[in-house]
Amino acid sequence: QVQLVESGGGLVQPGGSLRLSCAASGSIASINDMNWYRQAPGKQRDLVAAISRGGSINYADSVKGRFTISRDNAKNTMYLQMNSLKPEDTAVYYCNAWIKQYGGLQYRHYWGQGTQVTVSS
Repeated sequence: QVQLVESGGGLVQPGGSLRLSCAASGSIASINDMNWYRQAPGKQRDLVAAISRGGSINYADSVKGRFTISRDNAKNTMYLQMNSLKPEDTAVYYCNAWIKQYGGLQYRHYWGQGTQVTVSS
C-alpha cells in the first residue's frame, strides 16, 4: 500500500508565501518523477511543477520565478515553496508520483488527496 499525503495549504494574503509538502509512505522501493498539479473551481487540473529523481525541474510559465520545487529522496518527500502568491494561484494543489513498490515490476502512478490554497485579502 502506497500513500501520498499533502500538507501546508491554507489562507494567505496576496504577496504572501506558503510551503507545501508531499510525503510518500508505504512499501516504496523507488520514486521516479514527482509533480505538483493544481485545480481551480470549474477548471481543469494543470501541471504546476515537476522534478525528476535526478533533480531536473520544469515549471509552468505562470509560476516561474515565484515557485520552487524540491525533493528529499531520503525522506520520500517533495516540496513546493510558493512566494509572491496571487489570487489566481487559488486552487486545490495535488501531488503525484511514479512509484515502484518492493516486489513490483514497474512504476505506477499515485495521487495525493489535495490541499487547498486560498490567496485572498
